[in-house]
Amino acid sequence: MGQKVKNIIKDLVPPVLLRAFRGREGNRWCGHYTSWEKAVKASSGYDREFILEKVKEAMLKVKSGEAVYERDSVLFDDIQYSWPLLAALMWIAAQACGKLNITDFGGSLGSSYFQNRKFLDCLPGIRWNIVEQEHFVRAGKGHFENEGLRFYASIDDCLKETSPNTVLCSGVAQYLEKPYDLFEKIRAIGFEFILFDRTGLIDGENDRLTVQKVPSKIYAATYPCWFFSRPVFMSFWKDDYELVSEFDALAGVMNLDGNERAYDKGFIYRRRSHS
Repeated sequence: MGQKVKNIIKDLVPPVLLRAFRGREGNRWCGHYTSWEKAVKASSGYDREFILEKVKEAMLKVKSGEAVYERDSVLFDDIQYSWPLLAALMWIAAQACGKLNITDFGGSLGSSYFQNRKFLDCLPGIRWNIVEQEHFVRAGKGHFENEGLRFYASIDDCLKETSPNTVLCSGVAQYLEKPYDLFEKIRAIGFEFILFDRTGLIDGENDRLTVQKVPSKIYAATYPCWFFSRPVFMSFWKDDYELVSEFDALAGVMNLDGNERAYDKGFIYRRRSHS
């Protein structure tokens, strides 16, 4: 499993512009693919460098104060908080004398960090470590890295420099070819807290692999997207982690083709004590 885990970040190619419009009118999730390869063949893909430039341009406006809030390259007039996620961050910090050390897997150029900066700035200590694709890491280090915000190309690289007690996965796991490789890595490391946000679930007994289709007026792209079986997902964590709380995420209820319903969810987990 070591090599597969090492390559997880190389496979971290979620179309960030697609994530910005999850749950908005016009999105469709189609198909029930039996392999990632088949889903990829049914997808158009996207321009990685184009995505990066869009995100960087938007984030630089947020950093300079020209814009209020960015999510996946899209600028907003008001910050759209995930209040349950923010509450979880502050709850975790409160148990560590106000300090927060978090690994944000697939955290772009710091969207969640800048989104919550008004509240995070009141903490006596914060270290927000983003694990991303290498070209995002280069851009992050060149334009956004500071004392509290760092960028890494892998979880292992992050752990060499610091010891985060929390990992955040927001709108990212469902776009990985093998998301359970990531989950196994997280569980093996033994983070004290695990935070999920914007994670698609279905009620069925098996995960469903779809192709997400975004309207061309927004961004002409299609890409493979998993919806996790709720029973399987919940069972994976139950032996090692206690579910503290779950909450409805950005998109709410989504309708897949075939009249199957999916749910955009968030979860707050804490590691169980086996002593």
